[in-house]
Formats: sequence, C-alpha cells, structure tokens
Amino acid sequence: MTRTGGFQDDDFWTEFHDFLFSEQRHEQAEELLDTSPLLTFPQRSRVLDLCCGPGVFTVPLARRGHRVTGVDLSPAMLDWARKRSADAGAEVTYVRADAREYEAPQAFDVVLNMFTSFGYFEDPADNARMLRTMHTCLAPGGTLVLDLAGKELLARRVTPPKVVRRGDDLMVQTDTVLDEWARLRSEWVLVRGERVTRATLTWFVYSAVELRRMAEEAGFARVEVFGGFDGRPYDENAERLVLRAVREA
Repeated sequence: MTRTGGFQDDDFWTEFHDFLFSEQRHEQAEELLDTSPLLTFPQRSRVLDLCCGPGVFTVPLARRGHRVTGVDLSPAMLDWARKRSADAGAEVTYVRADAREYEAPQAFDVVLNMFTSFGYFEDPADNARMLRTMHTCLAPGGTLVLDLAGKELLARRVTPPKVVRRGDDLMVQTDTVLDEWARLRSEWVLVRGERVTRATLTWFVYSAVELRRMAEEAGFARVEVFGGFDGRPYDENAERLVLRAVREA
C-alpha cells in the first residue's frame, strides 16, 4: 500500500491523473469553449489559466487564437501540459509558480480558475490571497471566471461514496464534512491490481454568498454567479458554481 500527501504532492497527481483528467474531461473543455457564453472572449485575448493542470483549457484556448499562459505548482502537471501543447501544435507559455505568489500585474484580459482548483490552502487567508493575485493579474476591464463545486451542490452528493472504474482500475472516494461545512475531507482509494494507493485531501468549500463576498473583498466588481457554463441561475437546478467578475480601472 502507498499513500500520497494530497494537493501539493506530485505523487498524488501522478497516481490519480487518469481519473482526474480523462479524455472525456478534455473533450468537455473543448465543448464548453465552443458553447459557453461565459467562456467567449475577444480574439487574441491574453488568458491566464491559474492552476492549469495538464492543459485541459490552455491547449484549446491557444488553438482558438488566444495568447495563453498556464500556471501550476506541479512539475508533473506542467510536463503533461507541455506535451499536450506540443502534440496539438499549440503555443502556450507555462510557468511553475504558487498561485498565491504569481506576479504579472495587469498582464491579462482573462483569468480562469477551473474545475474546483480553489480553496485548497490550509489557511483560509491564503485562499483570499489567491483571489487578490487573480485581481492583480487582470488589466482594468479584465474578466475573472472561477468555477467550482459550490457548498450547496456538494450537500446534495456528499454521500454515498463515489465508485469509478477505468478498465481494471477502481477508485473509491469518500467525503466527510468538517467544521460545520467550512471544509470537506475526501479520502481516495485507488486499486490497481494488487497495488492500493490512498490519499486524503482537505479543502475549504464555499457557498455562492461566501464566494461573492470574497471576490468583492479582493477588489472585484460586477460579480455574477451562475449555476453552469450555459449561464443558468444558481438555484436548485445548478450544476456548478461559476463566478464571473471584473477588475475595474
């Protein structure tokens, strides 16, 4: 049995990569960029994909003509992203950096943070700091799009355990609510033949009201919350919590 250390452990991303970033997820990103009104940007926009992972959005954005920078702390993730970019003939700038500390003041027209890549720092002040980094990186008039599983949505599906099979591999995810819904702990078990890998991840979860307040405190204006990339309301039919906000002059 092996155990990984969670979000900041490269072994975690390596072990669970196929479950987290299936080809279906890459195809989903392509479809969203083709159809979502929230992901439609002016031609040649300067786009920062903060916590870009293996290039799920960086590559299709670059192929659509945008000038894209992907930032991630994981060397393994960046290696996958660079390979995917090369295979697709997509020109992307990749930077290894902590999302709290990346510095590119007013360098981007769009900042993206996708697939619940927010809330995983142990100190909640660091999550707020990450939002301020996003604000700093945007040029005046620039747009933030932040996508995550909202607290209201997680409450619907935190139980029972999730079981996912890919070929002969099996993954089981069990979630536990902590601190009166301030955080969630996920315990993951991956079975590959006789090898068993365990990981425990803990992160802060946010309601729409909480996330809106944090964005406003970080300096964002015109903050809007949607229940999906199709622009639906954030209500009982929501599929995701998608926040869109603007950096004013």
